[in-house]
Amino acid sequence: MTEPIIRVTDIAWGRIRSPDLDVQEEFLTDFGLVRAERTNTALFMRGTDPDHHIHVTELGDPGFISLAFNAASEEDLHKLAAEAETATEVQDIDEPGGGKRVTITEPNGYGIEVVWGIEDLAPIDVDRPPYNLSNVDKYARTGKLWRKPQGPSHPKRIGHGVIGTPKLKESIDWIRHHIGLVGTDEVFVEGDKDKVVASFNRIDAGQKYVDHHVFLFVHNENAGLNHISYEVPDFDDVVMGHEHLRNKEKYDHVWGLGRHVLGSQIYDYWKDPWGRVHEHWCDTDVLNQDYGTQLVAAEEGFGSQWGEPAPMEFIGHVSP
Repeated sequence: MTEPIIRVTDIAWGRIRSPDLDVQEEFLTDFGLVRAERTNTALFMRGTDPDHHIHVTELGDPGFISLAFNAASEEDLHKLAAEAETATEVQDIDEPGGGKRVTITEPNGYGIEVVWGIEDLAPIDVDRPPYNLSNVDKYARTGKLWRKPQGPSHPKRIGHGVIGTPKLKESIDWIRHHIGLVGTDEVFVEGDKDKVVASFNRIDAGQKYVDHHVFLFVHNENAGLNHISYEVPDFDDVVMGHEHLRNKEKYDHVWGLGRHVLGSQIYDYWKDPWGRVHEHWCDTDVLNQDYGTQLVAAEEGFGSQWGEPAPMEFIGHVSP
């Protein structure tokens, strides 16, 4: 395996376009994100972790623009700018949060922003009543009742992004070469391990443990965003966020609640007003280089450990 140009350290944000920033902000607030800043032409939403923003919406016709990843150093930005064919120059980011950026274009025409030096904000404190779990500490909450205020979920950070593509192998090779992701699980169909239809990729951090996946490519006849995903603190936060969005009676629910096989996250998926799928999840598998890359049959990998199987509305979904 050839050495990648650089190795990114995490995903930073997803960037989309919407024709009405007020409507977009209302959905994202109900989803649990918090406004970091807003201009006349863009909306920047954050989670409870210190990241300045984890979701960007530009004003315009509905569309998917890019995913952003964090570089390990400013030097890596210059290396990427020098070696990647589609790369921009290293640029100062003229947006809230600042920092520097190189943008490269992946095989389906979408941007991969590689960023460094983004401003952090103070974390947002979230009251989390402790659990009296018999396998951890049955007496963590002595003399106190478990109560949590009704309301939206509390996304901490962006977890992963998923792009549908008719150029699966080319796209997988491209992302691994340019930003150094490594395969976790490759999903195949028809009993043929050469017929891969989805590729789960993680950060390459050697012996350090990282999330099961930070990025997926999934085969689709059309290219586009399948979904963007946000980690919340715990199971109750997923469920209470589900209740909050359902009670609004204005958003389309896609899939969940359930627990994935690949990654093992407890999940819940919703569409924004223009059909872009956003996921809440908690409790992912964390792996290191010892796991390698596994081949998994679709019948197993696309299933749920509990909950409904994935609907076709989700499997075949892309937002160009």
